[in-house]
Amino acid sequence: MNFLDPEFVLSFGVAAFLAIVFLQSGLDKVFDFSGNLEFISGMFANAPVPVPVLPLLIVVTIFEVAAGALSAVGAVVIFFSGDSLLAYWGAILSAVSLLMVLSGQRLARAYADAAVIAPYFLVSCLGIYILG
Repeated sequence: MNFLDPEFVLSFGVAAFLAIVFLQSGLDKVFDFSGNLEFISGMFANAPVPVPVLPLLIVVTIFEVAAGALSAVGAVVIFFSGDSLLAYWGAILSAVSLLMVLSGQRLARAYADAAVIAPYFLVSCLGIYILG
């Protein structure tokens, strides 16, 4: 395996990036669930339709932790064997997680927060393309 090969560097880099982003975000939700629930409930207080915040937060948390874990294990596997299947699934779950968060932010009318999602989504899409 050539560690300077651009495909290897991109594959490992994207998987590591997604692992860091989604493990931090997902584990923050796990370890401070009540704080996140309070914050997100406040965001949706003025939403045009009632939003079941608790079940949606649970789903997003599961997706984020799974995306981060698959990306982290995938990065390790890429480093040692070059196989990118786990990282590929991590990138897919990352993109789905970001679409969930984006939908919520748009529904909550948090437009500036929603705009911040775009670069992360592009990295996820790059990962899907590179790792697939």
